[in-house]
Amino acid sequence: MDFVSFPILTQKVFGKRLVYLDNAATTQKPQVVLDAMKNFYETSNANIHRGIHTLAERATLAYEDARETVARFIGATADEVIFTSGTTQSLNMLVRMLGKNLHAGDEIVLTMMEHHSNLIPWRELAREKGLVVKFIPLTVGYTLNLGKARELITTRTKIVAFTHVSNSLGTINPVVELVDLAHARGALVVIDAAQSVGHLLVNVERLDCDFLVFSGHKMCGPTGIGVLYGKKKWLQELEPVFFGGGMVGDVSSGPERAVWLASSQRFEAGTPNIAGAVGLAKAITFLEERGIRQIEAHCVMLVEYAVSKLREISRVKIIGPNEGSLGIVSFTLDNIHPHDVAEILNKEGIAVRAGRHCTMPLMKELNLENGTTRASFYLYNTKEDVDLLVAGVRKVLEVFR
Repeated sequence: MDFVSFPILTQKVFGKRLVYLDNAATTQKPQVVLDAMKNFYETSNANIHRGIHTLAERATLAYEDARETVARFIGATADEVIFTSGTTQSLNMLVRMLGKNLHAGDEIVLTMMEHHSNLIPWRELAREKGLVVKFIPLTVGYTLNLGKARELITTRTKIVAFTHVSNSLGTINPVVELVDLAHARGALVVIDAAQSVGHLLVNVERLDCDFLVFSGHKMCGPTGIGVLYGKKKWLQELEPVFFGGGMVGDVSSGPERAVWLASSQRFEAGTPNIAGAVGLAKAITFLEERGIRQIEAHCVMLVEYAVSKLREISRVKIIGPNEGSLGIVSFTLDNIHPHDVAEILNKEGIAVRAGRHCTMPLMKELNLENGTTRASFYLYNTKEDVDLLVAGVRKVLEVFR
């Protein structure tokens, strides 16, 4: 366990070593990220793009350097990267921007495993404009039914939006196949990569997606910072939906329309989370030094180990694919509410997530009204953490004998 890199993991909970297994909700932050943000506030804090004094120039350079780092990390160019507060804001912005070009009867295709952030904004837009929303169902193996996807995605489909990795199941979706299918029908593709960026290699050029969104806090970065990537040709056509300082090229008091900046700054009205961008850039370099492929392999190994150990317990049911899960193990215990499971595990120092994981339609589809218990792993977790989780689950079963 790398206690030096992640100081929060040195603490104890109820006298037990903290075993943090809620990484799908948010990851812990290494000391270098905390130091980078502290250093920014202590040496360079100023507003950006407006001042010509030394601190303003330092802050602007740090912010734009962060944009370059993000772009390189996902295989984009800097003018295709928009900083937001996170995946949720990125998706809401995108829905509003793309929605201006949609009309009654147009179709949007989602999947049954979508997080509410990639579900509710589209549903609300559909209600407002008379759009049709369709859902790609799952197979019995908790993967997407590609046969049904081919039927649902038609020439009437304008948007196909889906999660790269399910936050409830850990399923890694077939991005390339879905992108090719959508583009063949003339539809745009939006990928929710909140659970994949920082966990496996994501290159937007290779994926050929039109838009991709993710959050910094799920990849060792700070909260309150996220990214909306868009192909340059599409961003040049979209109109911003947030207005204010820092995004205007020219504006007058008359009725003439304002002129927006040509760069991605036109989508970043107001003062952005500058320190958050600095922290995200440092998190990226931290992850790159450890190797994204190595992180992916480590998380897959921990899932396989956890599943094998949990399946030795007769009352445990794994809710997820038999193989190919990225860092997530969801399970149920016979007649025991997930909240009770999580509370007892917490007394053992083990942090897991319990409930419906902001995927209520999925849980209803699976007849899991109370949801599941979810253990999610990241680069600082170990087999010992898994062993403690399994021991904790056995303790839950003893309590509910």
